[in-house]
Amino acid sequence: MNVEEYMVKLGQQARRAARLIARADSGQKNQALLAMAAALDANRPALIEANAKDLAAGAANGLDAAMLDRLELKPATIDGMIEGLKQVAALPDPVGGITDMNYLPSGIQVGKMRVPLGVIGIIYESRPNVTVEAASLCLKSGNATILRGGSEAIHSNQAVAACIAQGLEAADLPAETVQVVETTDRAAVGQLITMPEYVDVIVPRGGKGLIERISRDAKVTVIKHLDGICHVYIDAQADMSKAVNIALNAKTHRYGTCNTMETLLVHEAAAAEALAELAVGFATAGVELRGCEKTREHLPTINAATEEDWSTEYLAPILSIKVVADMDEAISHINAYGSHHTDAIVTENYTLSRRFLREVDSSSVMINASTRFADGFEYGLGAEIGISTDKIHARGPVGLEGLTSQKYVVLGDGHVRK
Repeated sequence: MNVEEYMVKLGQQARRAARLIARADSGQKNQALLAMAAALDANRPALIEANAKDLAAGAANGLDAAMLDRLELKPATIDGMIEGLKQVAALPDPVGGITDMNYLPSGIQVGKMRVPLGVIGIIYESRPNVTVEAASLCLKSGNATILRGGSEAIHSNQAVAACIAQGLEAADLPAETVQVVETTDRAAVGQLITMPEYVDVIVPRGGKGLIERISRDAKVTVIKHLDGICHVYIDAQADMSKAVNIALNAKTHRYGTCNTMETLLVHEAAAAEALAELAVGFATAGVELRGCEKTREHLPTINAATEEDWSTEYLAPILSIKVVADMDEAISHINAYGSHHTDAIVTENYTLSRRFLREVDSSSVMINASTRFADGFEYGLGAEIGISTDKIHARGPVGLEGLTSQKYVVLGDGHVRK
């Protein structure tokens, strides 16, 4: 069977499974999730053995230390996968919920029911634990899923898939509810994203190059974000203690995440105090600073920022800084150079903070909080399939509700239109 035939077969199986899983009740889905957790726990040696093959192949193929770290299934990683399944099982099931039910003058009742999307294709790199996260969220939201992990994790993903299959079997759910692509041929991705008759949504999780390719070539709706160019704006009326702590956390908590601050904006009235304190903190953390002309008047030893810096996602200990005249300039900069991901203001001025919430065009906008909170778990979603900077359907961290849609439901009692 060639790759095209293989992927079509997966798509057909997923479509059939989607009809069955859509009508599964919460108890059955939760039973499957908990059985998956038990299977992961019972099969730790097999998981470690499979992962060792991927790590050895990765080292031989020259994967860097960071990629190998993401690839490794440590005991703590497996613990996290098990805990994640239990957390998703404990979350409220969004499927079937009816809201906004109202009587209309005609006598009918009209409302909205939450329903699964259908078949979700997920394309991701490196981390085998994504296989469990994606499978659990799609299952709980009543969707079938086709998972295509990176070739560097093929053995690990197949071992995880075997545990998922055990969980589905224990709950008497179709094995095709979760299918992990078994081929490493890149043509599988091209086929998966061009099968709208079998796949309803594609979620790419990986580097910018992967997401750009998927967005360009897909014939299926894509939930995505390309960059995480996040900003913190320190206003003239900011509490300086809060401002310093938030800015340092937003940049140095983790460098390689999409919700890490990449540009700091500072009101000119707060620049002297804020930059003096922050420069010490960033120097201690080993962060390279690049500033505009006004910033370098306060920090003359740092490098000059270029036009390119304002639109760069560093994913590294590098930060660009711009001093602005007021919040209007800050908002204009964010909307011009940002990626519509996450942006924050630090201020004690309630009126300004509300304006910032309304006018910044991003999927998450924050007042007096670190951008690092832009995460499904931190938002109380239990987990996330990814983060969307799109404006239709799902926006921001995509959890269970983001993997469903709504349809209108009408209740009548022999009503006819006059």
